[in-house]
Amino acid sequence: MRPGDRLRGPPAERTPLELLEFGVINLDKPPGPSAHQVSGWVRNLLVDTATTLATPNENAGGDGTDDGRDGGSGDGWGIGIDRAAHAGTLDPKVTGCLPVLTGAATRLSGALLTPKEYVTVLEAHKGLPADFEDIVREFVGPICQKPPRKSAVARRLRVREVYGIEVLDTDARRALLRISCESGTYVRKLCHDLGLALGTGAHMGDLRRTRAEPFSDAGLVTLHGLVDALAFAAEGEVKPLAEVVQPAERALTHLPCVEIADSAAREVANGAPVYAPGALAYRSPESPLSGGRSTPSGSTQNGSEPPLVGCYTPEGAAICLGRLVGDPNAERGTVVDTERVLV
Repeated sequence: MRPGDRLRGPPAERTPLELLEFGVINLDKPPGPSAHQVSGWVRNLLVDTATTLATPNENAGGDGTDDGRDGGSGDGWGIGIDRAAHAGTLDPKVTGCLPVLTGAATRLSGALLTPKEYVTVLEAHKGLPADFEDIVREFVGPICQKPPRKSAVARRLRVREVYGIEVLDTDARRALLRISCESGTYVRKLCHDLGLALGTGAHMGDLRRTRAEPFSDAGLVTLHGLVDALAFAAEGEVKPLAEVVQPAERALTHLPCVEIADSAAREVANGAPVYAPGALAYRSPESPLSGGRSTPSGSTQNGSEPPLVGCYTPEGAAICLGRLVGDPNAERGTVVDTERVLV
């Protein structure tokens, strides 16, 4: 059976095992471990629970039949519950919003390089000047940054956009700031540069991520909460698991959506593009932090490549990510060039 012959069902009707196979957890990262370590812990927890949840029918070929899943090793899952990936690195001391993708949803990790929001304490080395807020406003917009020495990327000068900085509170030498910015912005470096502009010198104190589009700190899940929900699921009580592990489609609500017919979805699931006859509807995304919105014209973003879109069945199951290269309302031609198949 080809991958596209068995499409994923509606998000609201998935079993616990199916949630783990294509899910996302809006995790509240604790201080201490790295984001990579947290993802590894989540992966290990999922492996243990998936083995308990798997039934003979869900072990590919376990009862002498083929249910359409890859596998055959008798490990309780077909498409890789033994995978977990975080969407956006956080340093060990930093806390807050860390979306963790599970199973096949790890293919979405690049799609979540989205705007971020942080709350941080700016620690000035001398008293804050009277024109502090005016100086802070000068850092809204495109800024040049070189990643710090301990970063995981090459230390090359690059441009990142700061969408807004709100001064929440101040005292003699400290300021509480809310910063919304482009993914890949180093808040530690931003605080250092602010100190230079203030003439006082400064460094970053505490830092917490409060938003990683399309997730926020309003619905965070702790590691303890995840452990408890998985334990309940292993005992047959599945409601807590559905409250902490969301269908991976939740991670794509910031992207434009192209609804495609089931017949087209089966072809797309096997690598074909979306042709105009198979495109049923187009919907704009939720408004992101940056305030930008995508359009259905297939035009490029900032003069670069065409916008990224998610393609879904009429039941709301994600099929692929791709680039919008044509008009979804056209009668012929290619509408979406497929980049990542999700089934």
